[in-house]
Amino acid sequence: MTDRNHDGLRDLALWRTFLAAHRSGSVSAAARTLGLAQSSVTTQLQALERSVGAPLFVRHARGIRSTPRADDLAARLSGPLDALALALGNPPPAEAPPVRIGGAAEFIERVGMRALASMVADGRRIAVTTGLADELLEQLRMGSLDLVVSAVRPKGRALPAAALVDEEFVLVAAPSLGLAPRAAIAPSDLESVPLLAYAHDVPILRRYWRHVFGVRLDREPALIVPDLRALAAAAVAGAGATVLPTYLISEELADGRLVVLRETDDPPINTLYVVRRPGPLTDAVAEIDRALRAAVA
Repeated sequence: MTDRNHDGLRDLALWRTFLAAHRSGSVSAAARTLGLAQSSVTTQLQALERSVGAPLFVRHARGIRSTPRADDLAARLSGPLDALALALGNPPPAEAPPVRIGGAAEFIERVGMRALASMVADGRRIAVTTGLADELLEQLRMGSLDLVVSAVRPKGRALPAAALVDEEFVLVAAPSLGLAPRAAIAPSDLESVPLLAYAHDVPILRRYWRHVFGVRLDREPALIVPDLRALAAAAVAGAGATVLPTYLISEELADGRLVVLRETDDPPINTLYVVRRPGPLTDAVAEIDRALRAAVA
């Protein structure tokens, strides 16, 4: 029977194993760091879970995923245990685990990489997952990601979320199409122009038509590509007109490869949020949050 009333000092070796597993997200990686057999690491983690009286990790095909209880313990223990290791002449492993972030591929490429490049160059390890907002938020809930840039604000308070930036959408085409940009351009002026869409249900185009023109879009798109970067490339090549966020095509607008067909003081916007895992805010996640905000400021 486990004695849960002791002060925990006899479990220092177990907690060292726990931190190695939490930082690496893998039993095998923790074993290599500590010079132990994988079976020994597994046994020690199971002993700690019995002592704590709650699961600390969830096993899955690619390793282990920490529970909120484990995240809380790691946040409180890492500083004291690392300081003790240094005092005893045994410095903790220098390589911190990667910060796991997610976001739409287009945003990650055009904004995220620019924001994070200097951090990576300075030694920060970052693992990026791209995908749809709902899928990424589910991974965040499961503990597979640490931070997500999401076009969807999660419901409830389980996942802390804060607005990052408002995307502005504009109707654009290449000058080669011969459309004269003007404030009064109407849907009828675009009837012979192919429309380029992100999805079969044309959500971005539909929203623009409703918000700016005040009418329902009832046309089928000529091209469907589930990648905004590909839509921008098709528009530059003269395939047709489309609606895109300004951050994505800032260079194309600046050099004239694309033109805004209708200027408006009230463009459709879409708010992006920084959403993070529940639990204490780590320095690494806070640093990435600040870098992303600086990039969109």
